[in-house]
Amino acid sequence: MSEKVKILLAEDDTNLGSLLSNYLKAKNFDVTLCVDGDIATRRFKEQLYDFIILDVMMPVKDGFTVAKEIRQTDQEVPILFLTAKSMKEDKLTGFEAGGDDYLTKPFAMEELLARINAILKRSYKEGKKETTFSVGDIQYDYLQQTILATGAEAKKLTTKENELFYLLIKNAGEVLDRNEALNHVWGDDNYFNGRSMDVYITKLRKYLGASKKVEIINVHGKGFRLLAK
Repeated sequence: MSEKVKILLAEDDTNLGSLLSNYLKAKNFDVTLCVDGDIATRRFKEQLYDFIILDVMMPVKDGFTVAKEIRQTDQEVPILFLTAKSMKEDKLTGFEAGGDDYLTKPFAMEELLARINAILKRSYKEGKKETTFSVGDIQYDYLQQTILATGAEAKKLTTKENELFYLLIKNAGEVLDRNEALNHVWGDDNYFNGRSMDVYITKLRKYLGASKKVEIINVHGKGFRLLAK
């Protein structure tokens, strides 16, 4: 892979968490370590990840709950559960919560690495997540956070603008549900965040001003749609 795989790791055992994080970083993964489920949920809403590792038994919010919340906005990102339990009921609960695999403690680091690589191979073609897009007469680069319309200068996006536009372009031609976008980018679909998102949509339309083929339209009572002519 040309870019590092971004892993969100949630483990409340600080010693094990540091050990896992350092090991995965040594294997060329980009790791964000969280010490409880609530922090993990917030980090997930702040940026996109390629892989999620969740300890089941965590304070504030357990791994199953975190997985269910992630699956409300992202059905594709792989989720691997870590647990000290090996009961069949727990495994079923994990899969029902949206997990892709289950690893029981204690485990060898090599086994964890093998599970991650196997799941990534199944989940992503050639193990690479799509980050560059060509729609109509624009080029969009998620990692560089830029929109480039033919004959115009590239526009650099802020983090929230970038996350919002990524959702729009990934759902190009389809309706992007307003509440789903708010929960994913802002972490809450309250009234004030809704007004904030409307401002960001206006900014994105301005960035697309040079384009003659791409536009963002409102879908009354539902959300937004990115159209390419």
